Amino acid sequence: MGSSTSPGPDRSSKKRATPDHALAGSGLNAASRAEISVIVPAFNEKESIEPLLSELAAKLGPEYEVVLVDDGSTDGTYEAALEARARYPFLKVCRHSRNQGKTQAILTGFEVCSGSIITVFDADMQFDPEDVVRQVSKLKQGFDLVTGQKRGRYEKRFVSRGYNWLARLFFRLKVHDINALKTFRRQVLELIHLRKDWHRYIVPLAAAAGFSVTEIPVLLRPRQFGRPKYSGRARILVGFLDLVAVSFQLSFMRKPMLYFGTLGTGALFAGFVVGVVAVVLRIFGQGFRPLLYLVILLGVAALVLFTAGFLGEAMASINDRLEKIERAGRNDKGGGHNAE
Repeated sequence: MGSSTSPGPDRSSKKRATPDHALAGSGLNAASRAEISVIVPAFNEKESIEPLLSELAAKLGPEYEVVLVDDGSTDGTYEAALEARARYPFLKVCRHSRNQGKTQAILTGFEVCSGSIITVFDADMQFDPEDVVRQVSKLKQGFDLVTGQKRGRYEKRFVSRGYNWLARLFFRLKVHDINALKTFRRQVLELIHLRKDWHRYIVPLAAAAGFSVTEIPVLLRPRQFGRPKYSGRARILVGFLDLVAVSFQLSFMRKPMLYFGTLGTGALFAGFVVGVVAVVLRIFGQGFRPLLYLVILLGVAALVLFTAGFLGEAMASINDRLEKIERAGRNDKGGGHNAE
């Protein structure tokens, strides 16, 4: 089974776990490597642990492993998962000493999982493990990421539809749901960058990185135990602001001079036109001082926009160099992580 261990300070990568995460070992042979890893972030889901693992064991084959990441639960979720390892040898258990959010839980699970194919599966049992098998089968047809389109009765339907409509508008995606059950190749998480709460945007980030994306219908079942962790009006505002931030990263930050330079050119041209109008009016004895102020304002705005474009290009260049260094580091290390 193995005892709890903490990774040393020299273990680092783009997707490294945070210093306070601990790995509790697993019943798997240390030399074995599962083909498919199911990462299960869990926060205060003690009641769901046993029925969840029982269903996963019944519906998933021997090529699967389950990496359950307790994200700082206070209800005994971690202890329940540790106790279940004796009955479910495919299980690995990780822990955060404090709640860090679903995104970091996914990254922690990614660090210790061994599969070349990864599924993110919620611990609330609202998704069906059979849909994991279907997504893996679809992925093996040549896709890099398969996301689900939720079917069934669920709360926040109106909010979800509006959110996904904005996502299709902002990211020009053809999929209908970016925040459902999803399965993808390991390289997806190796190449994209996730910040806090950006687990919702794995699909658009993967598509922007050049990965092929498709979707299949998945069943969304009613929650059986516990309470929803992502509810409240504040979550709507956070989700919208994150949507704008990710869209900015994938558009303006890719070609900053194209956007800021275009706006700057427009401001410069408008300032020229207003200046010509002001001169003509002055010649005919109809001088209008506010037009002079407007010319100055447009000229300054153009200068600021061009400066922002140059700074953006410098930042984009630095980011490209950092990504090349990180990619080279991953290649030197030889790829994925093994559980200790």
